[in-house]
Amino acid sequence: MLKWAIILAIVALIAGALGFTGVAGAAAGIAKILFFLFLVGFVIVMLLGATVFKAAAGPK
Repeated sequence: MLKWAIILAIVALIAGALGFTGVAGAAAGIAKILFFLFLVGFVIVMLLGATVFKAAAGPK
């Protein structure tokens, strides 16, 4: 998901530089949404890894 967000951000930069403002705005909006979805998923996985999965693995 992060890969697609970076790709769309680059597309938005190139489209903006070439004057395609509609395409640039759409690509930037999608990139922003994908980035925040990635960020939320990352935080959830980090919290689960620190709590639930550590407890399920048992003591070592």
